[in-house]
Amino acid sequence: MRTGRIRSLRRTKIKSLKELAKITNQLKAKGKKIVFTNGCFDILHSGHVQYLEKAKNSGDYLIVALNSDYSIKRIKGDGRPIVPELDRAKVLAGLESVDFVVLFNQDTPLKTIQTLKPDILIKGGDWSKDKIVGADFVQKSGGKVKTVKLRAGRSTTNIIEKIKKQVLNEKSNSRKMY
Repeated sequence: MRTGRIRSLRRTKIKSLKELAKITNQLKAKGKKIVFTNGCFDILHSGHVQYLEKAKNSGDYLIVALNSDYSIKRIKGDGRPIVPELDRAKVLAGLESVDFVVLFNQDTPLKTIQTLKPDILIKGGDWSKDKIVGADFVQKSGGKVKTVKLRAGRSTTNIIEKIKKQVLNEKSNSRKMY
């Protein structure tokens, strides 16, 4: 019984932009604060989880705009993403801190931000506020822009590099055996 409830919960969290715009308008009409963040979230790690928990603490509902596979390939190259978009969306939807997930195909989430009009826009502390896409729009709309300090040494790129090194070491060691 519990497993079915969890699967259903994940499905209800993943929305189209049109569905989510309607939901956020209803929530805002009730005085709820909408928090928005975005990213690739390719290989989810503890740094992501901590970041999303901190983002959620800034308001009532957290929306994660997730780069589509197409978007990531354009931004990061043909080797990415490692994990397909629907799998990444399901993993994010499974987190308690995430209320909604929406995919976007563009290089930036500006269209998504303009459609949803969040009260609070959050990015990692590696972004300066003047470089955050949508910051001007959110601030002109009366919202706030915040950054969240990231956990040092926690990144998808670091994980991928570590895997590559381990694979190369294993190949090197197996050659030495023969």
